[in-house]
Amino acid sequence: MSTTLESADIRTNTPQANEDALTYEQQHKPRSEFDSREQYLEHELQIMAPKRWRPNLPFKDYRFEVEDTIPAMAATIGKVVMVGAIAATFAGALGLNEGFILENVRYELLIASVFIILFSGFLLPTANLAGTHGPLIPLIPIVVAAGGHPMAFGLLIGAFGLLLAISKGGSMLANLTSKGVCGGLLLYLGFVGTASQVKKLFAWAEGIGMSHIAFVVIFCTIILYALLEHFRKRWLAVPLSCLLGGTLAFAMGAPFSFQTEPGLPNMNPMYWWGEDTGWMLGLPTLEHFMVVLPFAILAVAMWSPDFLGHQVFQKISYPERTEKVHMNIDDTMTTASIRQTFGSLLGGTNFTSSWGTYIVPAAIAKRPIPAGALLTALFCIIAAIWGYPMDLAIWQPVLCVALIVGVFVPLLEAGMEMTREGKTTQSAAIVVFSSALVNPAFGWALTMLLDNLGLVGCKERSSELSKMSRWVLPGIMFIVLSSVMALVGLLPGIPAIIPSFR
Repeated sequence: MSTTLESADIRTNTPQANEDALTYEQQHKPRSEFDSREQYLEHELQIMAPKRWRPNLPFKDYRFEVEDTIPAMAATIGKVVMVGAIAATFAGALGLNEGFILENVRYELLIASVFIILFSGFLLPTANLAGTHGPLIPLIPIVVAAGGHPMAFGLLIGAFGLLLAISKGGSMLANLTSKGVCGGLLLYLGFVGTASQVKKLFAWAEGIGMSHIAFVVIFCTIILYALLEHFRKRWLAVPLSCLLGGTLAFAMGAPFSFQTEPGLPNMNPMYWWGEDTGWMLGLPTLEHFMVVLPFAILAVAMWSPDFLGHQVFQKISYPERTEKVHMNIDDTMTTASIRQTFGSLLGGTNFTSSWGTYIVPAAIAKRPIPAGALLTALFCIIAAIWGYPMDLAIWQPVLCVALIVGVFVPLLEAGMEMTREGKTTQSAAIVVFSSALVNPAFGWALTMLLDNLGLVGCKERSSELSKMSRWVLPGIMFIVLSSVMALVGLLPGIPAIIPSFR
């Protein structure tokens, strides 16, 4: 009798055991076997088994789908815009010409492509692409005025980022952040980002004497987005909105012309770090590293809330049993740090963070990281060499609607989703309040401390935390961030403690 029961147990358990042992290639099924496209895409997410620091090959470990082109397109547009913004800010502060901006953006697109292929597409398929640290842009004039050097700045960001990744500090801080805190952070970023893009589009339209164009483009984009939401085709929002915005603006008389011709940038790092070429700064000295030290600490401290928001958006959009393909915060920090280090040594302008204009559309489209990553690398190479797509990507009617529907409105939706249940609204409100006071990093650190102490949010959650998680680690993070901000003068109304930053 015992033998019979054991045999029955073996027969019962074997199929599940065999299924768990099957590879992605063995579990893959053609689209025709599913009732809908969405079911097929969700099944693809569930059967993937990403390998860390081992080769992940197309068609063997993942496949390319038409949906992968959407985040790749959005990411390329976002990359051109963000790197261009950093390069332009540096150029203005250092007195460099527009030729420097264009050539360095092209250079950065090629540098980014190499690291995208190496890490997100091959060795670490759960590491999000290393993008651009947008919140640092307002700090660049301060860094330059204080005597900072871009290479020193980038190398310190890379070093501190690696320390945080190796110690798994990024994932630890993410685990200490409640849904209310994270949801409030997403709401703030989504609202501020949406409002800023609407304002930029109207400023552009007023600049050409055609204010009505901005209203028509945004109104039609809202209608299009609502229709795509109704028909569950929201993953098409970026390309269709860009096409709609660009076509409407051009048809209504907005000026546009292609000006960037095909070509390659100077690929010699010594050219970029020469005293009379490239940055025209030469190599950094020890003093340069000391000047940018507080800014580098601040930049890396701001990574955690940024990375957390991107990971949470995946968790909300993906179906169950897909934890293996979720963005890994520590791996993303590792790749971002390595990419930052080499990019700075080579002479690039970029300061790295998690690539939001990629991961948000990818999550909406229910696609894993690697396939779209390779397409992003391809699109970046094409844009850098061909030149003309760069002109289209930075044209305001295309750029603004792409960022609104591809990044900021989805962030708003995710924030609302996270704060609709439980005692989350108090924490979310405090995040928005304190972020408006200083910046999102300050808002995140302060509210995480208050939430974990049980002063706001769910008090039952607070009572279950250890002393280390309740106040020691959140307290240390808040003190470190606040101190660094005080040193460099980022606390409103309070002069910088270090005189050179005043």
